[in-house]
Amino acid sequence: MAESNFIDYVKIYCRSGRGGRGSTHMHRAKYIPKGGPDGGNGGRGGHVILKGNRNYWTLLHLRYDRHIQAEHGGNGSKDKSTGHQGADVYVEVPLGTVVYNAETGEYICDINEHDQEFILLKGGRGGLGNFNFATPTNQAPRYAQPGEPMQEMTVILELKMLADVGLVGFPNAGKSTLVNTLSSAKPKIGNYPFTTLEPTVGVVSYRDNRSFVIADIPGIIEGASEGRGLGLRFLRHIERNSLLLFMVAADADDLRKEYDTLLNELRQYNPELLDKQRVLAITKCDIIGEDKELMEMLSENLPTDVPVVFISSVSGFHIQELKDLLWKEMNEESNKIAATTSTENILKTPKDLTRFSYTYEDDDDKGWDEEEEEEDFEMLDEDDIEDLDEDSFEYVDTSDDKR
Repeated sequence: MAESNFIDYVKIYCRSGRGGRGSTHMHRAKYIPKGGPDGGNGGRGGHVILKGNRNYWTLLHLRYDRHIQAEHGGNGSKDKSTGHQGADVYVEVPLGTVVYNAETGEYICDINEHDQEFILLKGGRGGLGNFNFATPTNQAPRYAQPGEPMQEMTVILELKMLADVGLVGFPNAGKSTLVNTLSSAKPKIGNYPFTTLEPTVGVVSYRDNRSFVIADIPGIIEGASEGRGLGLRFLRHIERNSLLLFMVAADADDLRKEYDTLLNELRQYNPELLDKQRVLAITKCDIIGEDKELMEMLSENLPTDVPVVFISSVSGFHIQELKDLLWKEMNEESNKIAATTSTENILKTPKDLTRFSYTYEDDDDKGWDEEEEEEDFEMLDEDDIEDLDEDSFEYVDTSDDKR
């Protein structure tokens, strides 16, 4: 079977550019025997910048390009010439991408707007040339500052799909059939579990030219929050949904038990998901003949704290009623407030890396040049770089330089 193009998780190595070193050049010209210092400053190293792009839907373009390296700054030269600035590297990601530190699991940022930019790694500042250190008592300094070192980090990019309604249900509960009925999306449909192996998004047309987005994720099984089945990998996609549509097949042995099992899996995965508004849909009602008396009898054992609707995607039974209910619940003021609060809590939570086993194997090669491997660089974090000033640089005596 061909490999899917839907990639929602990648781990990439990023490295900013180091700053160029300052020059210790002394001015030499005819009839000017003591021209003094004229060494220029080094150029700044390039940044690594994340940028949101609404034209991307997956992280496929980063799967095979997992070494992101910005350009180093140029060294200063004579005549007070500043070295060139290293080119910044822009990493374009789809909207809804959350970034974590791959080593600590710490939350870094969230990209959810088009053209939104975030400087992931700052390039090193260029060192000052010797002309900056000339004083009346030291008119010919033969030292300059080295450039600041580069920064490096391995990060995890996770795509959490942006949708208004997320479908939650066991395998073969009719989720894909419902998406196919409500929208123009054509997910794979089959009479066997785990037909859906990747999330599907569809746009649902509503009254007065209005619409909303619905997302179908692979079926959840009991124990999905512990890594069983496919649920653990795709549960994160419903964190972005403002409303959750639970789907239980009408031919299930115990409707209430299946609903409680699904609710418990969400609670185990992330308790914040329980703050979202919920709707329960009993699917495949064509199997029970759409008998109203039987539906009333089944309703007696269903939860009373969530709206319940009986539907059939095949016959179209109560499909319009489902649309009306979803639109009403999505636009409840209390739902909007709860969804906003829940999203803020979810995004800034550090990732527990021990729970995620679906990682790609890292290459031992970090993409270094042989010339770079021979040098010994000291890596600084962002706080250390902010604390640096002119006096904190080590002075390099290059008095043998006769340029």
